[in-house]
Amino acid sequence: MNALELAQEIIEGRRITRADDLSFFLTCDLKELCEGADRIRGYFIGDKVDLCSIINGRSGRCPEDCKYCAQSAHNHTDCEVYDFLPEDRIIEACKMNESEGVDRFSIVTSGRALTGEEFEKAIHAYETMHRECKIDLCASMGFLNEEQLHRLHEAGVTSYHHNIETSKRNFPNICTTHTYDQKIETLKKVKAEGMCACSGGIIGMGETWEDRLDMAISLAELGIDSIPINALMPIKGTPLEDLPRLTEDDILRTIAFFRYINPEANIRLAAGRALLTNDGEIAFQSGASATITGNMLTTAACATIRSDRKMLESLHRDVTPDYLR
Repeated sequence: MNALELAQEIIEGRRITRADDLSFFLTCDLKELCEGADRIRGYFIGDKVDLCSIINGRSGRCPEDCKYCAQSAHNHTDCEVYDFLPEDRIIEACKMNESEGVDRFSIVTSGRALTGEEFEKAIHAYETMHRECKIDLCASMGFLNEEQLHRLHEAGVTSYHHNIETSKRNFPNICTTHTYDQKIETLKKVKAEGMCACSGGIIGMGETWEDRLDMAISLAELGIDSIPINALMPIKGTPLEDLPRLTEDDILRTIAFFRYINPEANIRLAAGRALLTNDGEIAFQSGASATITGNMLTTAACATIRSDRKMLESLHRDVTPDYLR
């Protein structure tokens, strides 16, 4: 069997599991693998590309020791440090992204979990955005409990982001202050609340190809709806600062087999797009169906959103959000 034949089987209902010989994805022809992934994307997702933008709602001083992260207090970087942003800045950013035709807007916060007064500020901000804007809303605020997730949902948040980062085997090499299983439990709570579950990870952190395959399978087993794939951009001051950057072929192979294993999910390009031709043009022809766009509230963010839309339109992709239809 070749990759195109397998793609057709997936379109016809086959699903890849841990019982399959996953090594096929590492040895098959890359061009065929990417072409098959694009066929699967076209069948299950269609031509709509989901655009998501984020604002860093609270930055720095994170007590977790994730080795890749500029915001960890355990690392020595020059990241900005500030408490939860004023609501008017968040609303302004949300409205700007809506005016640029982004599908979804998310507040992302540093730390183990957003709690107390800052969580209440987030709830109020989401209620305001839900009332004044049409754009879909997402949150990424760490290890929240069932009550917090329910309150976010009631405030208008329809999607919650919580990366598993890597495989269960490799996770202790990346972080020791929380566990992989804690992440899985949080995602199960998100699914139980009825929210869209967004979870992926970072490749290029020293993991094996088998770790990447395992992460793809774990996300499929959880029924994750949106899968951000980040390619590590090593940050000075972190333990991973000297790792080599991934090649485009390695990133494309990863994106493609994530599509085969998660045929109905949005495979979302996240960090590391600079490593890809034209910010990911080939990746969108290799299984990707969504991306992070913009860069908080700046003129450059508008330019980035517009250049993404232009590139995607050149591929005959649909970049019109549902709220503008």
